[in-house]
Amino acid sequence: MSTPASPFQKITKHSDIFIALAVITIVIMMIIPLPPFLLDLFLSFNITFALIIVMVTIYNVEPLQFSVFPSLLLVTTLFRLSLNVSSTRLILLNGYAGDVILAFGNFVVGGNPIVGFIVFVILIIIQFLVITRGAERVAEVAARFTLDAMPGKQMSIDADLNAGLLSDAEARQRRRNIQREADFYGAMDGASKFVKGDAIAAIIIIIVNIVGGFVIGMVQRNMDVTQALQNYTLLTVGEGLVNQIPALLISTATGIIVTRAASESNLGEDIVGQLLTNPRIFFIASGVLAFLAIIPGLPGVPFGFLSLASGGIAYVLHKVGQSKAQAEIIQQEEKENDDVRKPENVVSLLQVDPMELEIGYSLIPMVDASRGGDLLDRIVMIRRQCALDMGLVVPTIRIRDNIQLKPNAYVIKLKGIEIAKGELLLDHYLAMNPGNAFEKLPGIETVEPAFGLPALWIQDSNREKAELAGYTVVDPVSVLATHLTEIIKAHAAELLGRQEVQTLVDAIKPNYPVVVDELVPNLLSLGDVQKVLANLLRERISIRNMATILETLADYASITKDTEILTEYVRHALARQITKQYVYNNVITCLTVDPKLENLLASSVQRSEHGSHVNLEPNKMQALVANLTKELPKLTDMGYQPIVLTSPAVRLYFRKLTDRVAPNLSVLSYAELDSKVEVQALGMVTI
Repeated sequence: MSTPASPFQKITKHSDIFIALAVITIVIMMIIPLPPFLLDLFLSFNITFALIIVMVTIYNVEPLQFSVFPSLLLVTTLFRLSLNVSSTRLILLNGYAGDVILAFGNFVVGGNPIVGFIVFVILIIIQFLVITRGAERVAEVAARFTLDAMPGKQMSIDADLNAGLLSDAEARQRRRNIQREADFYGAMDGASKFVKGDAIAAIIIIIVNIVGGFVIGMVQRNMDVTQALQNYTLLTVGEGLVNQIPALLISTATGIIVTRAASESNLGEDIVGQLLTNPRIFFIASGVLAFLAIIPGLPGVPFGFLSLASGGIAYVLHKVGQSKAQAEIIQQEEKENDDVRKPENVVSLLQVDPMELEIGYSLIPMVDASRGGDLLDRIVMIRRQCALDMGLVVPTIRIRDNIQLKPNAYVIKLKGIEIAKGELLLDHYLAMNPGNAFEKLPGIETVEPAFGLPALWIQDSNREKAELAGYTVVDPVSVLATHLTEIIKAHAAELLGRQEVQTLVDAIKPNYPVVVDELVPNLLSLGDVQKVLANLLRERISIRNMATILETLADYASITKDTEILTEYVRHALARQITKQYVYNNVITCLTVDPKLENLLASSVQRSEHGSHVNLEPNKMQALVANLTKELPKLTDMGYQPIVLTSPAVRLYFRKLTDRVAPNLSVLSYAELDSKVEVQALGMVTI
């Protein structure tokens, strides 16, 4: 049984109707005369609503919590102008505009129109020249800076998303917040003109009212000059004051909201928290005030009282600070003692990072953004590119400085074990000869770490000369980024564990739930799927097309559970992808395998419960390696990738035989190529 809606819920549900009626009423007020009692009600509501708006801006934590403020600013400005029109009509027609205006004219300014006029002018100056102009400038600058910062904020969100620090939903929410923030400050830039225009209109209206009332009083009501001036000026000043007070409050709210920076607490808490942080400030203020109190001619009581108050605040803050510091020390000691007593405090030492990059102290500027280092951004782009090219989510790469390394050295570790290293000179550039540069350059001879190519470290002054001579010139950060990328590609299979596969399966399941439910764990275990994906990555085949991979495994898993054979089936299904990866202009330039050698390999295959392997005689194995070493330069010397094309039946076993002697060799089968591809064989592997 549903509970009946409360009156407040009913109003909230139909709030759009109430807002529309309110705007229509404001417009009607400018046309239809209002009775004095209704004008009193609206004037009182105007002051109340302005107070509410100021309170909301004070208690907001961030500006977007009051994103409707620009529109509300327009409505309140229109409401005040309609009240100006209504009150002007009553003053000029009847010489009376209700008790609120009369009270402001008599009680607030003591019935003296000159004093009231001066107070009104002061309020106008405060609002127009101080608050409104400042708020307008702040809104203009905030709008421009917010728009300028949008691309950087978007890139930061993309970087956090690629690094795995944000989920898709959180990234979308942050992008929406950035867009809302830009829209808000853009709207505030325009809405602040309403406040400025309202202040100008108030000046014009009071002048018109005084002149018009003076003329009407003397011409139509036969008043003398003093009486007309006294009556209409007093009412006009009262009307101006009763409208300018809420206008001043709205202007103050505008200034607060555009100068408010996002924080975790409201304005009052921020002010108290930031003013009352340093007792030394209040000690100094107390001393200055005490000095002023003893100067002859200056009032000693107020300065002395404030000096004592400042000194008391300083003393209390000093004691509170000492208590906090002592409590933190005790808490830290207790935490350290607890950590020592805990038997499981060594568990954290057992954690091994999937990938680590250790750098010498001279390379620290590469990771320091304040010193122009962009290595962290490069690593984010590397992880993103690996996801696009290989379908692999590279785990977080931990970067550490290691004083035991040479100053310019770096080490790349995989699961705690060093697998690659190199040296960089941050004030130099790496120049590599692609083969067509014959001019010699002064520099430090070295070896490019990613591909082992001969290179030179040259100074910045020789960079342009090297580029004109035909050298490929690379900055040190790019050298390290390239090395890191190649290491990731070479060891991608080791970075893909069961947990990473589970993440990939979970990511594809919302779009392909049927194939996932059918395959895992009914047909294959998660470990079997991981082995197939690792086999693909080991030969640098992208696993991004997870849908096709899982569909193929589901098709053939009922026939065989051998992950190596399943890998071959998946490779056949990815023929179009493999063709695109290795074929150029619909032609694949490669080596082929002698059919006699293929028959020999097929007959030498032995299968066991641990998989299949080729049992080839040592002399024949040596002959195969020698012939392969002889034939491969026919491809590499002409700039082609080292590719060997075999029949589908022996591709796997040929790859196993040559993996150690030629790890960069790509072994493909005819079934993995598109039927329209033209094969250009530059040699044949035989024994």
